[in-house]
Amino acid sequence: MTHITITPADDLIDVPRRILVGGSQADTLIGLRTHTARGDGVIWTSRALYRADADGVIDLSRDAPVEGDYSDVSPMGLIWSQTPVETGKREVFPADVSDALTTRVEVFDADGKCLDEAVLTQRLMAPGVQRREMREDGCVGTLFVPATPGPHPVVLVLNGSGGGINEPRGALYASRGYAALALGYFKTPGLSDYISNTPLEYFRRALDWISRELQPAHGFIAVSGQSRGGELALLLGATYPDRIKAVIGYVPGAVVHSAQNAADPATGREGPAWLIDGKPLPHLWENNRTASWKPFDDGPPPHRHERAIRTALLDQEAVERARIRVEQIDGPVLLLSAADDGSWPSSDYSRMVVDKLEQQKHAYPVNHLDFDQAGHAIAFPYVPTTQLVYAHPVSGRISTGGGRPAANAHADEASWRAVLNFLNAATSTRAKEQA
Repeated sequence: MTHITITPADDLIDVPRRILVGGSQADTLIGLRTHTARGDGVIWTSRALYRADADGVIDLSRDAPVEGDYSDVSPMGLIWSQTPVETGKREVFPADVSDALTTRVEVFDADGKCLDEAVLTQRLMAPGVQRREMREDGCVGTLFVPATPGPHPVVLVLNGSGGGINEPRGALYASRGYAALALGYFKTPGLSDYISNTPLEYFRRALDWISRELQPAHGFIAVSGQSRGGELALLLGATYPDRIKAVIGYVPGAVVHSAQNAADPATGREGPAWLIDGKPLPHLWENNRTASWKPFDDGPPPHRHERAIRTALLDQEAVERARIRVEQIDGPVLLLSAADDGSWPSSDYSRMVVDKLEQQKHAYPVNHLDFDQAGHAIAFPYVPTTQLVYAHPVSGRISTGGGRPAANAHADEASWRAVLNFLNAATSTRAKEQA
């Protein structure tokens, strides 16, 4: 009798599963389909057909589909190839990160009849991880603390131009042994709806709170940010090297940018994003002789924001004025970029950072992973990667982050492994230095 097994059936979201179907007739076509209710209540689905081997077995870690929503061998292809039944939905995480994601995986025959089913459960929070809201010194965030005894090394988690608080990433960091403060800095209750005129002193207060209240193990605080948060991670590392001892930049910028798509309409997209001592930091669009929004604004959607950024990068004097002084970072740096980034040229930006740090003989490891054919939305495994076109959550502009689903799925998986290895090495080195 045809049956399906998933191993492990219930685990953290970053754990790959082995999906096996056995008991079928040799060389027969067998289908698998999935059904997941995700964070906004929308159902996400996928399906694929496979040919059983001589023993009547299908092994997704070995077998590519004959046809379906993905093509090559991929043990978790049925998850990352999911699409929402309601067009345009993008939310893949539960609203409450303590809730598990459950996926029903059905086996069906040539007539569509269900032969067996199993449940695959993905969790963002390991047992015992503690979550609590942080409202201190004017800062707004969510703290996640591992189940193991402290003190712990700490990661400050920053979202991008969509704003809000990145609780899923914070919860997963804590599940892997790091206290994590997922910090909002705009589009969060109690804060501005826009990125415009955000003071860096806000983050300094959060860093001081971490040092005072959490007393990080060996004084280790890393900052992890994506997109605008990646730009901000590098900027904070360069501005507050006394606090930050490692920087992780997901699809980061190497220069200070204007407010762009997350701008307050009153100051516009060429207005400043970051302030220090009440004064705007020089940004790429400021007094730029070549910058133009036309490549982004003109033509049908989805728009590639990266095309406008490239016009601004032609003015080398403006680039140097806006360049983040990464040589001031006091710790190792990990950069994760995408070769088909539709939002901005994160590959080129990451190389700019690497080149500067090499030129300055940076005293710490600098790692750069550039993912071919991947786009801007590098997250972590294993989540759907199919929604490449979206309305920006602040500007509403229909844009694309670029990439291909399979390449984005590979980037999600490989980048998270790299992050965990990077943090393990950085914390071990820090512990030896402090011993």
